[in-house]
Amino acid sequence: MNILVIGSGGREHAIIWKLKQSNNIEKIFCIPGNGGISKIAECIDRNILDFKYISEFVIKNKIDITIVGPELPLSEGIVDYFKEKNLNIFGPDKKSSQLESSKIFAKRFMSKYNIPTASFEVFDNYEEAKKYLQSPISNLQSFVIKADGLASGKGVFVCDSKKDAEDAVKKVLVDKMFGTAGEKIIIEEKLTGQEASLMALCDGKTILPLIPSQDHKRIFDDDKGPNTGGMGAYAPARILDESTAKKIIFDNFLRGIKEESLNFKGVIYAGIMLTDKGISVLEFNVRFGDPETQVVFPLLKTDLAELVSAVVDGKLNNYKIDWGKGSCISVVLSAGGYPGKYEKGKEIFGLDSIDDAIVFHAGTKFENGGYLTSGGRVLSVSAVDSTLKGAISKVYKNVEKINFEGMHFRRDIAAKGLFHE
Repeated sequence: MNILVIGSGGREHAIIWKLKQSNNIEKIFCIPGNGGISKIAECIDRNILDFKYISEFVIKNKIDITIVGPELPLSEGIVDYFKEKNLNIFGPDKKSSQLESSKIFAKRFMSKYNIPTASFEVFDNYEEAKKYLQSPISNLQSFVIKADGLASGKGVFVCDSKKDAEDAVKKVLVDKMFGTAGEKIIIEEKLTGQEASLMALCDGKTILPLIPSQDHKRIFDDDKGPNTGGMGAYAPARILDESTAKKIIFDNFLRGIKEESLNFKGVIYAGIMLTDKGISVLEFNVRFGDPETQVVFPLLKTDLAELVSAVVDGKLNNYKIDWGKGSCISVVLSAGGYPGKYEKGKEIFGLDSIDDAIVFHAGTKFENGGYLTSGGRVLSVSAVDSTLKGAISKVYKNVEKINFEGMHFRRDIAAKGLFHE
C-alpha cells in the first residue's frame, strides 16, 4: 500500500511515524512535509491547496489512500475533488468540514442534536454585539468570543470582564484581525472546569473513540498568556470517561451526520470542558489534533494503516482498538515570540542526544546537514512510561538536551494529570 499524507506539522510526522510501523505499507509520501518527515518519507514541496497537482501525483504514483492532516484543505473541499476522480481519501467532505471551519455551523449542529454546549449568540455587527454585552439580557460577567472561521487555533478570546469582551469583539469585527474568518462571531458563556480532548474515527456508520488526552493551549505555565495551537499534551487523561463521552457526544453526533446526510469519513475531535454540571463541548475539529496525536499514537497498538483503510472502506465496525499500558506526554518547543511574530532559520542543537523519547518535527527544515527552525511550533518531544510521573521526568530530561536560539516551552505539561494517577 502506498500512502500520501498532506501536511507539515508534528501531527503529520506522528501519523507517518505510526504508519511506518505497519507491514502493509510500501511507500509513504508527504506534501509538503518538514525536516524530520523528510527522513522517513518522500517529501514534495507543493502547496497543499493545489488539488489538481496532488490528484495527478496520486494517480501517477499509484497511491492507495491520501490522509489529510490539517483543516484547511478539508474546508476547501479536497475530499469532494478526490471523490469526483474516484480517489481514496481519509477525511470529511467540505460540507461536513464546516463543523470546524464554521463555529456557528458547529454550535447549531450541537444544539439541534442535543450535544451539550455553552449558550451562545451570533453577531456580524460590532455595535449590535457591544449592545448585547452591555445589556442585562446577557446576564453574564465572563465571556468567550470566537471568530466564526478558521484562525489557526488563535481565534478564541476568553474574557473575564465586559470591557475585555468588547475589546475582543472590536479586534475581530472592526480591526479585522482574522480577515474573512472574523466576518461573524459567537459570544458565548464562559464555562469553568478542566478541558480534555477526545478524538474518534468515523466511517459514517460507526464511531470508534481513541483514548482521551489533555492539551495545554496557553503559551505560559499555569495557563497564562495568549492561546496557541497547543504547547503540549498527555494521554490518557483520566479525568474523562470515554464511554460516557461517546454516549453523550458521539452517539448524538453520529445521529446528526446521518440525518443531515453528511459524508463524514475521517476523524471527529471534540474539545470538551468538564464542568460541575457535566460534559460540555467547546468545539469540534474534523482532523487529528496537534499535539494530541503526538501522545495518542505512541500508545496505539492497532495497525494505523488498517484503521485508516477501514474508515475509507466503511468497515470500521469490524475493528476494535488495542492500547499499550502507561502514559505518554509531549512537550512542544516553540520559537521565541510565538504565537506572535517569531524568527526563523535558527540552528537546532542536541537532537542526536535524545534517549528513550521521540522527537516529532513541526516547524523545521533540513539544510546543509543540519536542522533549522522554520515555524512557530518547532518540535514536539514525546515520551512513554508506565506512570505519568515517569513520563514527565523522561520527557523533560530530553527537552533539556535540545537547544535553539529563543526556544520556549512550558514546564508544567501534565502536572494536572498527576492528581488523577
